[in-house]
Amino acid sequence: MPAHHEQHPALPPVSRQSPAELGGPGSVLLRQRRDHAELDRLMNAHRAAAPGGPERDRLWHDFVRLVFSHAFAEETVLWPVLRRVAPDGEELTARVEEEHQAVNDLLARVEKAPGDPRRQEWAEEAFRFVREDIRDEEDVLLPRLRATLDDRQLRRVGAAWEAVRLSAPTHPHPAVSRRPPGNALAGIPLSGFDRLRDRFPTAGPTARRTALALGALAATGAVVLGARRTSRRR
Repeated sequence: MPAHHEQHPALPPVSRQSPAELGGPGSVLLRQRRDHAELDRLMNAHRAAAPGGPERDRLWHDFVRLVFSHAFAEETVLWPVLRRVAPDGEELTARVEEEHQAVNDLLARVEKAPGDPRRQEWAEEAFRFVREDIRDEEDVLLPRLRATLDDRQLRRVGAAWEAVRLSAPTHPHPAVSRRPPGNALAGIPLSGFDRLRDRFPTAGPTARRTALALGALAATGAVVLGARRTSRRR
């Protein structure tokens, strides 16, 4: 089940703070809140769209692309910063990474079973995880960053976050690590392949099997490269 965090009384959620209070234009907190609002819009629009229609399919693809590019940027840029600056950063990020993995697994299940009647049930379950994840981040994790980073630092992190988000994978890859350097190493080949899939969304089973094989290969390569780096440091 999604994690529930208690809000620190001295740290108001980012949803209640003005743009200036969140670091101004370019702040990672504003960029996060922008994506969260768009995810909420897509989930609501998907639920309201006609089942089986092209509009619902389009909204679903937009939702999936944003979920994975957003989460990848968090895991590559944002959560490592939180682990450095917050005493409980390790615990907080481990919990939200579990939420990300649950969403990844659900959306992978949807993607691998295009004709399964349970797809909408799985989609609704993924929506619940995403909404809980957004609440945890806006009420607990992001306020911790606001409390420890100044405006200039928030904008610097925001620029790095945006650069990663724009080049991130856009489809589920459950075997890929949730943390650097493994996720970043695997994300390079996966991102290019995912964006080709986004341009040709009607690809058949062969393309899907190729994507899964590439994901496994990228994950294996990340593990090998990570092990080599570790052995060099010893």
